[in-house]
Amino acid sequence: MSIFRIEKRVGVRESAERIWGVIADLPGWDRWNPVETQVEGRIGFGGALTLTEAIPDLGERRATLAVGEWQPEAQLILSEKRGWLFNVLRYYEIEQLDTRSCIVSNGFIFSGFRGEGFHEKNRLVLRRACEAVAEGLRAEAERG
Repeated sequence: MSIFRIEKRVGVRESAERIWGVIADLPGWDRWNPVETQVEGRIGFGGALTLTEAIPDLGERRATLAVGEWQPEAQLILSEKRGWLFNVLRYYEIEQLDTRSCIVSNGFIFSGFRGEGFHEKNRLVLRRACEAVAEGLRAEAERG
């Protein structure tokens, strides 16, 4: 099965602990994340997040994503089955380089025949969404 990834990586001059604190503060996503807002739920085993996804040119939708994997100060991976032959992983990863220096990635991984089509059709819009999320997360983390 083929997978299709869209990702944005940015350097953040802050600790992994601080960045994770921003990500783990679900109600606070409205301050920095222009794509995923009104986030509620629980990061943990068996957890799920319900959020409003608003990607420019794709409209707004309410979605529930299962928490697939998470490791404090390192990663949050969310999964969603959007329909027949259409799966999406949404992820945030933190790579600590030094005490107050990290690389933060966020992106989408699409799989399935319909996931491939969605990726191909909306690649540029999704890339801009990842860039906006990355810049918002960097600004919020460095503000602290």
